[in-house]
Amino acid sequence: MAEAIPRYHHGNLRAELLASAERKLERTGVQGLSLRELAREIGVSHGAPRQHFPDKQALLDALAVLGLERLGCELDEALGEAEGAFADRLTVFARTYVRFATAHPALLALMFARKDRPGAPELLEANGRAFAAPVALIAGAQAAGEIDSEDPDRVAMALLATIQGLASIITGGMIGDRPVDAVVSGTIEILLRGLRPAR
Repeated sequence: MAEAIPRYHHGNLRAELLASAERKLERTGVQGLSLRELAREIGVSHGAPRQHFPDKQALLDALAVLGLERLGCELDEALGEAEGAFADRLTVFARTYVRFATAHPALLALMFARKDRPGAPELLEANGRAFAAPVALIAGAQAAGEIDSEDPDRVAMALLATIQGLASIITGGMIGDRPVDAVVSGTIEILLRGLRPAR
């Protein structure tokens, strides 16, 4: 019997490659990704992916941009619907971010590993868009005197480091059977005590 010849792809190959790459990334990490292997899994010739991604680096960049765009959409939607005091809206941001981070840990790691890669300004731009809503939230709270405004960069870094660290702790199974949302809310409450301006 003649060996089967890979079929020509008649759908959206780029989107299918990215979806397959993301699934594989979460299972095997970056080292497990290969354009040839993705082509085999999808059922196209091994050269077909190069129409969209000339090499693995281009694929990883596109995956990172896709992840940043998805995170940005989730943050925009959640904060667009959030109401109440700054603490309430910050908690919405933290919960949304932690849900994304714990659902897509390998993708999130890739996003942050590549966002500052030289020669790929689209990654930095996607990162800026992804965090536009939470940055505006923090700036608004600083302008209103709700949190310390002496060093905006330091405040933003403290918030992101805390929330990212919390996501890592949760992903690592270190909170036991405590509800994730309750852990996030409690962490934000403690953090805000330290961010309030000295009276």
